[in-house]
Amino acid sequence: MTRPRPDTAPALPPVAPEVVAAAVESLTTRLRGRLDAAVAALAATPVGTADDGTYGIQCGVDARVTLTPGPSGTITTPDQARCTCLLSPRCLHRTAVLAAAPVAEAGPPAAGEPAAAPARSADRATATGPAPSTALTSSTGPAPSTARTSSTGPAPSAGQVRAAADLWTAGAAVLAAGVTAVGAVQRAEVLRAAHTARLAGLHRAEEAALDVVRRVRAAHDPDSPRRTGEVVAALRELLLVTHRLRAADPDPELIGGVRHPHRPDRPLRLYGVCREPVVEPGGRGGVVTRLVGDDGRWYALRDVRPGGAGRARRAGTAHVALRSFLSDHERLSRAGLVVTGAVVAPDGSLLAEPGVRATFAAGRPWTDVVPATAPAGPGQAPSPTVCTVEILAADGEGVLVRALTGDTPGPVLRLAPAHRHPALAHTANLRRLGACPGLRVRVLGRVDPERATTLRPLAVGPVSGSGAPTLALPEEWRGRADLGYDRLRDDHFPSGAAPCPPPSLLPGTAARPADPPLRHLRDLVELAVTGGRRAAAEPARTGDRDGRAAALRRGGFATGADLFAALGAVAARRSRDAFGRLAGDDQDHYAAQWLATAVYLAGTEAALGRALWQG
Repeated sequence: MTRPRPDTAPALPPVAPEVVAAAVESLTTRLRGRLDAAVAALAATPVGTADDGTYGIQCGVDARVTLTPGPSGTITTPDQARCTCLLSPRCLHRTAVLAAAPVAEAGPPAAGEPAAAPARSADRATATGPAPSTALTSSTGPAPSTARTSSTGPAPSAGQVRAAADLWTAGAAVLAAGVTAVGAVQRAEVLRAAHTARLAGLHRAEEAALDVVRRVRAAHDPDSPRRTGEVVAALRELLLVTHRLRAADPDPELIGGVRHPHRPDRPLRLYGVCREPVVEPGGRGGVVTRLVGDDGRWYALRDVRPGGAGRARRAGTAHVALRSFLSDHERLSRAGLVVTGAVVAPDGSLLAEPGVRATFAAGRPWTDVVPATAPAGPGQAPSPTVCTVEILAADGEGVLVRALTGDTPGPVLRLAPAHRHPALAHTANLRRLGACPGLRVRVLGRVDPERATTLRPLAVGPVSGSGAPTLALPEEWRGRADLGYDRLRDDHFPSGAAPCPPPSLLPGTAARPADPPLRHLRDLVELAVTGGRRAAAEPARTGDRDGRAAALRRGGFATGADLFAALGAVAARRSRDAFGRLAGDDQDHYAAQWLATAVYLAGTEAALGRALWQG
């Protein structure tokens, strides 16, 4: 069993997708079969850095790989990765190091790159194929924003259609195999197709493909939390965009653009909202301080470096610098900030670029700062959700609550830890909240993408004016507690608060969060992603003996029941020749059916989430 690198070890520099794809393609068939084992072995191999900015990895007695990033800190050309073994550059050591490194962000083609890259004839896909079912556009719930159609804009060129079809084929292959079976060779195939899309100017498709590769890699990391919903969302975006492009859909949103940082026209007036610990795959950790502008948009100051959960815990009070401005995350999260000459990354992060000036300003009460939840655009994380709840009971690591609109009681919901690492305070704080039934609190968090009835809170605050018991936080906390850092104590609660009895003993609160039948459809969609086509065929083999499709229909999700049955049937259907042998693989049909099901699921769950958390 390999041991991970220490948290303080330097991480490998990011590598351009085309460099990884070319290295994998240069290997012999025998070496490709050993690539996954070589990548896994690197988890225990230290990475050394030199004063000249190079990285060194000792892969054997006579094999040392040296990476020499360019000025951007990224490996962008094959000659920036060298190995001392005799087989270099077509060696396993060099390729394994490149495959183990982070994937570089999408960007415009470099100077001198051709306008289009030829795809290998064996990998080219036609622009034809079965279209997803009508659930893509006529589901019972609203479709995701990526599913919008438009009659304006020029149609994609023939080269763009071919590039999209090539990327569709690579994404469909990942789906058919299942994330657990996708290794470095198949990831490199997606990266090769992503580079082709980049050269064809399909920026949104390229970003979606790189996101799939990153999510698949994270799913193989034993230190990364299991986030199957994120892999599902990434594959759904990739397949939806490429499906529509290969059908020559003229919607300009499908093409996308290279996302660059932008400078607002006027100074930004920002207000601190909360701090969120960050623990990322590869031993990185830190903090993100969330801020809101006068326009209701979310902004962030990120401080994430090697160090894992230990650094995430310490970073909550670490210094933060924005050019000449110096403060700390704790103070900034509860104060205001005026930024002139601001440079904002596409994800809302504030960048410390030349010309940026920042000064402290007065903060605002938390209830005035937090805006209404806004829908997420393509490739963006959903905005945090804000709601008022009444504590009902402890529920393991989480808390059962009842949503409130004014004094009107709503459905029973569940608060679950945003991070379960023992170095962080989320679980301990939720346990303390669960010990005070009847308490009313205002919660800021994110709806669990895998379950609409679960909220993962980042911060809590008191509810004023209701007359019900609520939190009494220190004045210096400015009306909110960051659940990842601030520790709730007895004196923060109403006097005489009794420990919480078991939920079954609470009058009127025995009900648990509703588990809608739609959960059965999500289980199948996720099973298809993790276990591949063979796993998705299970309902067809068993004849739905467990009654999941029937439960969907009884719950009012008739379209969902039809899609559930159709996905299992398509997954199980394999054409054979006269001798009973598999005669080709209708991978396109299976991917299209999964896509129709996933789009319906996303739209319907989004509607359910809005109804639950926003009334």
